[in-house]
Amino acid sequence: MHAPAGLIEPELLMLAYRSGIFPMADSREDTEVFWVEPRRRAILPLDGFHLSRSLAKVLRRGTFEVTCNRAFAEVLQACAGLRRDGGGTWISAQIEASYKRLHELGCAHSVECWQDGKLVGGLYGVGFDRVFCGESMFSRVPDASKVALAWLVVALRRSGVTLLDCQFMTPHLATMGAVEITQARYLKLLKAAQSYSGDGEALGDGLGAGAGAGDGAALALSEGFGALLAEAEASSSSPGNFIAQSLTQTS
Repeated sequence: MHAPAGLIEPELLMLAYRSGIFPMADSREDTEVFWVEPRRRAILPLDGFHLSRSLAKVLRRGTFEVTCNRAFAEVLQACAGLRRDGGGTWISAQIEASYKRLHELGCAHSVECWQDGKLVGGLYGVGFDRVFCGESMFSRVPDASKVALAWLVVALRRSGVTLLDCQFMTPHLATMGAVEITQARYLKLLKAAQSYSGDGEALGDGLGAGAGAGDGAALALSEGFGALLAEAEASSSSPGNFIAQSLTQTS
């Protein structure tokens, strides 16, 4: 199913995600998007992240400064040069503008990796209720996207999220612990992650702040990220080492 050119309305876009559907385009210049509901879906269980010894060393060394929502537009632009199958970009100008609008509304987030003041890697995605749908990631230096994903996983745990959607399986994601399930199974997990929400508002504070995550409240990713940094500081540990320790406990 195709959508006409122009900004995708935020309500429509969030309804699609809540229904297990997401948009893609054929090229950067494509003036239409098509809605995708894959038969097989990749997810990354938040207690199943695979932390390799080499990645643990990178985290503990503090090779990168990691931030949240500091440079969403720049991360999106960097990801626009990539495609899941290695070809041209699937992020058209229409899709880029639509996700920028979602970010302004607090429903799309980025995690950035910096080195010597330069953006060298990161990822972005859409969050609501207890769900985070990862859209794309990029690296300009080795391990940058892996570090961003490691931080994301721990921050999502702190946020009360239960489902991390990766959309399509790739060899890279498989090495990080992602698994492939049927779309039917994904829809059940998606429904469970939204089932607590009282009114099912499509828009809100990112991951559904104010709605319950179990007996607590799901935080926006930025809030969960801030709580994570506060925990690291309280533990007298460096942020990277704290992330590595958090992942080692469940990896």
